[in-house]
Amino acid sequence: MFKLNEIKELIELVDKTSVHEVEIENEGARLLIRKPGKTEVVNVQTAPAIPTYTQVAPVATAQPAATAQAAQPAAQPAAKDANLHTITSPMVGTFYRASSPDNPPFVSAGDRVNEKTVVCILEAMKLMNELEAEVRGEIVEVLVENGQLIEFGQPLFLVKPE
Repeated sequence: MFKLNEIKELIELVDKTSVHEVEIENEGARLLIRKPGKTEVVNVQTAPAIPTYTQVAPVATAQPAATAQAAQPAAQPAAKDANLHTITSPMVGTFYRASSPDNPPFVSAGDRVNEKTVVCILEAMKLMNELEAEVRGEIVEVLVENGQLIEFGQPLFLVKPE
């Protein structure tokens, strides 16, 4: 089930980006946020025994689409090795691989990390949050693209622990 503060945060993120639609499924509940024209519609659907809620709120004029990839659903990593550790997003936000566009990525596939290594920045409500690896090992794969809108619990990196 989605919490009201999570829904509000998602609405604000969609409003501030060129993303026109976001759909998230979590534990049998589905959340769809769409920016058609000058209104924003939020539909929350749960199991058939629980009613559906709809909320309509005004939003700013939609911006031209900049990145189609931001609206794509989260890709689930292929289970290449059952021993891999998955670093997941602790929040909804925008994923950045580097501290600025001119800087190299914090980590790439093949890089060694420890528990305190910063692997990315997650922007949420204009706050930049550094995400640490929390595991010692080697980055096997980066699962999301730079600038991509990410969901809570979405897999970001695969790490082969030591």
